[in-house]
Amino acid sequence: MITITQKAAEKVMEIATAEELLGQGLRLRVVGGGCAGFSYDLYFEDKPTEFDEEFEDRGVKLYIDPLSFQYLDGTEIDYVEGLHGSGFKFSNPSVKSTCGCGSSFSV
Repeated sequence: MITITQKAAEKVMEIATAEELLGQGLRLRVVGGGCAGFSYDLYFEDKPTEFDEEFEDRGVKLYIDPLSFQYLDGTEIDYVEGLHGSGFKFSNPSVKSTCGCGSSFSV
């Protein structure tokens, strides 16, 4: 299961409203790349494919393909703001290590 914090859900809704994307779901993928091997990809999408895992948490629909889901099961998505910027943060129990900049991970 994938979950999203209240703050992250509010930010998703804020972005969806500003970009006129209300009603779309959030596609979450794991893609190869980065210095640690994998990175997250997050974007809006109209509807899931027939193979996707679908979740809804705090009013946000989440679509995850089967390959990505094996790396993401149990992940919580948060939104953080700090001195070094703001963005979505993934608390993923499958991660064994991350790169120095925090944008990629290995399992």
